Amino acid sequence: MSYSSTYSAYGVFINPGFSTGALIVLSLIAGTALLMWLGEQITNKGIGNGISIIIFIGIIASLPSAVITIYNLLFTVEGFSTTGLLISLGMIIGAIILVAGVVFVQEAERKVPVQYAKKVVGRKMYGGQNTHIPLKLAMAGVIPVIFASSFMTFPAMIIQMFNANIATQTGFWATIYKFSIATSTSNVGIGYTIANAIIYLLLILGFTYFYTYATFNPAEVSNNIKKNGGFIPGIRAGKPTTEYLSAIISKLTLFGGLFLSLIAILPMLMRFTGFNLAFGGTSILIVVGVALETVQQLESRLVMRHYKGFLE
Repeated sequence: MSYSSTYSAYGVFINPGFSTGALIVLSLIAGTALLMWLGEQITNKGIGNGISIIIFIGIIASLPSAVITIYNLLFTVEGFSTTGLLISLGMIIGAIILVAGVVFVQEAERKVPVQYAKKVVGRKMYGGQNTHIPLKLAMAGVIPVIFASSFMTFPAMIIQMFNANIATQTGFWATIYKFSIATSTSNVGIGYTIANAIIYLLLILGFTYFYTYATFNPAEVSNNIKKNGGFIPGIRAGKPTTEYLSAIISKLTLFGGLFLSLIAILPMLMRFTGFNLAFGGTSILIVVGVALETVQQLESRLVMRHYKGFLE
């Protein structure tokens, strides 16, 4: 078998034997185990979540290629390009606005006020305090985008397992394959990409609602508030409180899901403009989320160290 028939265009074996498949599986298992061990070491001896930091570093490793792209726009064969300067400024300003928007949505929250009635137990008075329930705007985080992306690419993976040359064929399964891979490539045509983007958006919205209501139960929160003698000002305890929290969560989830959909679809649409973004939508959300989490943990460590030094 010749070299061209053994390897695909991406350096992957098309018809691997048993020994080759076993070697690939063992290599993936060994690499995963090594990364998990390194992540645990970072978590135990460093700041932040180790696995998240490793993923963060893997994503930002593509920054040099983005810098090279901007440099090539500024300095062409003919010399300094004014058009390239305007395009580069637009890309940089757009990236700053995009990151700022992600930070705003990640940190934004709706504070629902809760008051607790005063009660006397013996000679002491308890309760009577005012607090709030923080409801995140993007409560689901990046999970819906990951679920939707996996759901969209799963058919292509299964089809290619049974037909390695499906990309060059026509027919029903070839159409399904091209529709499935439109999330990660623009070589399938604008029609497939638009259809994929619409289904992708609906899936992200659906997974956002599913994950949000799976992690936050308005009825349970309402019952806990009622058991502790609390109430939301202007809202009766019990079912009205549950309906009030459900309405708030529904609105927050809709806005958060639309924002996640926009971030995820933007790189797909940018491919037709001739510019390839260094980061995808999921990558931007992961980078910003890990950076914010690491900064928060660093600030908490500094506060703990400050108080410890003060007490000693």
